[in-house]
Amino acid sequence: MALHCGKTCRQYLLHLAHDNVDFRLPEIKSLLSIVGQQCVPTETFNERSPFWRLYGLSEDDVRSVMARTVCAKSAFELWGHGRTVSELKLSVLEYPTERMTPFLQQESTYKINVYTFNKTLLFKDRIEKIDALGFLPFQGKVNLKDPDHIFCLLEDYGLDPNDIPDEPFHMYFGRFIADGQRELIRSHSVKKRHFIGNTSMDAGLSFIMANHGKVKAHDLVYDPFVGTGSLLVACSHFGAYVCGTDIDYNTIHGVGKASRKNQKWRGPDENIRANLRQYGTECFYVDVMVSDASKPVWRNGALFDTIITDPPYGIRESTRRTGSHKEITTPPENFAGESHVPVSMEYHLSDIFADLLNFAAHHLVLGGRLVYWLPVYRPEYCEEMVPLHPCLTLISNCEQSLSSHTSRRLITMEKTKEPEKSDALAQLADPRFSPYQGHNSFREKYFSGITKKNGKGNGKEPHRTKENNG
Repeated sequence: MALHCGKTCRQYLLHLAHDNVDFRLPEIKSLLSIVGQQCVPTETFNERSPFWRLYGLSEDDVRSVMARTVCAKSAFELWGHGRTVSELKLSVLEYPTERMTPFLQQESTYKINVYTFNKTLLFKDRIEKIDALGFLPFQGKVNLKDPDHIFCLLEDYGLDPNDIPDEPFHMYFGRFIADGQRELIRSHSVKKRHFIGNTSMDAGLSFIMANHGKVKAHDLVYDPFVGTGSLLVACSHFGAYVCGTDIDYNTIHGVGKASRKNQKWRGPDENIRANLRQYGTECFYVDVMVSDASKPVWRNGALFDTIITDPPYGIRESTRRTGSHKEITTPPENFAGESHVPVSMEYHLSDIFADLLNFAAHHLVLGGRLVYWLPVYRPEYCEEMVPLHPCLTLISNCEQSLSSHTSRRLITMEKTKEPEKSDALAQLADPRFSPYQGHNSFREKYFSGITKKNGKGNGKEPHRTKENNG
């Protein structure tokens, strides 16, 4: 990844995590746009590579990105790179001396690390590679425990674990700047969370969604299908004020049956507010309430900086809305849920996403973002199926595979114009703005694929982690 610039432009290297590959580029682009920078990939850029080169940025820009990202492991000021040791040496020696000198002073201490991707080196091999860097004019002393400066040699052995070469495809050397926020995935794991549900969003994906939405301090973030508030937890970590709604009374009030193993009923303090309190962000909690996403409950006008949500798909939780007694339909035989809504009706996926995009168009501030998950049946999917709106511009569309036949797409959209009366006509006339066609049968196709895979006719869903399903 590179910004076009001259040879004298300062270079940086990102060491990327190898999970959630499809989400990395939109996340880095979104974080750079927060600090007023843009990221334009070159023709030779490999999105799946574990190492990305950045140009035209300041060190403060890089540190700002690393203070947010959960997709990048570390960032370095790149001093040189090459396909062979001699190419690497030549590249490093061409690096401007005035940029090296401040970090090579006699009174400073340093250490050198060796990082490899797709290969594990023996200790003696690492030492040999460090010794080969003896051409560098280090004047300070080595300090392995608490050095003033850390330098790293990074080697890329490709992406195929079954075909690891003897020598790396590419090598990089640079000064360490900062680590990413991978620790947040562990510290905010739903396994350690006070209040969880069957569909609580994975911590890593929650932070990725917050970054795609450019959530920042003092923003007001809204989740119309809030559930147990995993997305609110992630957004509040970045200093945003959070609120949400959900049609499920038991979830909003933290009562009823527990989702945790070996626990029958929820405790007296199992609720969304308690989750934010657990992570020290309760001060950013606005409130949550029981509400139907298909019904207007908010005053007209732009209210929210970001709308970030994971709508129900009808797999682990029902898709329902309120209705009148005239519209009552007999619930399906396999429905076993609990409801405090007097009358509930099926809420089709096409209606869910049409309502969501219309709500975002009317209630997002100009430039605000909508981030949500879209379930798809992979054999039938094409980009034209992604719902669009005249007031919203599609920013990114990333896939997370759930099975061989189903996946969900993380859709990021930005509000680029205020709604007008003519938009309603445009939605009817332009096929790009047609509803989420052909996917109201997603539940049937989902279980049909499982039945075929298992060779059984009972249609039961195999065990899956709650992070992977809506």
